[in-house]
Amino acid sequence: MRHDNSTESQRVTAIRGLILYLGEKTEELIKDYQARDDRRRPQRPQQVWPVPYKRLDRRPDVDPYCQALFPFCPSGDPDGRMPVMRDSDLVSVFRLQTPVWEFRYGDVLGKFHIMHDAIGFGSAKTGRNFTMEWYELFQLGNCTFPHERAGVSAPFWCNQGAACFYDEIDDVHWKQNGSLEKIGEISGEMFNEMARWVQEDNETGVYYETWTVKSDAGANATTWFESYDCSQFVHRTYKKLLDMGADLSSQTPTSYTKIYLYSGEPLHLGDDSIFQQSSTRDLATDIKKFYHSFRSHQSVVEVIESLLEALEKMVLEKTFYFYYNSEYWKLPMKYPYIKINYEEIPLP
Repeated sequence: MRHDNSTESQRVTAIRGLILYLGEKTEELIKDYQARDDRRRPQRPQQVWPVPYKRLDRRPDVDPYCQALFPFCPSGDPDGRMPVMRDSDLVSVFRLQTPVWEFRYGDVLGKFHIMHDAIGFGSAKTGRNFTMEWYELFQLGNCTFPHERAGVSAPFWCNQGAACFYDEIDDVHWKQNGSLEKIGEISGEMFNEMARWVQEDNETGVYYETWTVKSDAGANATTWFESYDCSQFVHRTYKKLLDMGADLSSQTPTSYTKIYLYSGEPLHLGDDSIFQQSSTRDLATDIKKFYHSFRSHQSVVEVIESLLEALEKMVLEKTFYFYYNSEYWKLPMKYPYIKINYEEIPLP
């Protein structure tokens, strides 16, 4: 112990002597050392908000575990192919909107402004009409929350969305509780170019995202994450048509359903490796416990209990575990926590 103290004393004396010899202030030397040390450390790229949606090189295969309650695009082409129009054709473009699951529940979800959007097309030369929409392969619940799968450590996601193109426009389906409005005309050549773009968009943008996450409900709020859903697909398509020179206009307000989460700046947690490392065992347990509240196939009593647990997590603990681009984020939730808006968004 005496030897250690002697060595330390000699070290301190040498450092003080060097400082005096150089004529430098201690504080300045420390600042210079810290600056050099910071430059040596790898710098994490500055976070961009909203986090850009990650596109893939190709659509991944569907795991057989993932099953839809209702089959995806039952009357459309299984590979999402679209007909080729004559370049000289005149094609009408229609804005379509109806309550989610209108075919099963009528206007029930429409009363809460939970709407589904699509686009219709009509060929002047052939008289044929078509509907194009983008929606979940395995219904909304599977795209919003994961499954608990035996033998799999991480939450298991059945989350894909895709474009569906099929013959006819079901006037009753769209008009009865929603809207069907002609918003413009394009040439057959423009339609064919749009169809090629849809194929590429459909192959690379595959993951459905229910939530839009913002810092608050004000006009100047920061958007942390954008949704990627049916209305976003419709807007991307409108923008593509306008970029090609189409003239689109609506005589009625173009309103869309947006489901918001409100939080402070999100904290990046990591990918599925969270559930495989001993150092993040507690975090992994907390994430799985959070998603357990939203598990499928619950009884009515279990659903009520689970909703209360979820509200406690979001409102009292102010925590929401959010999955985006195959990675997990922690959202420090803020009032009003969650909100469904039916808001006007003009044509691009």
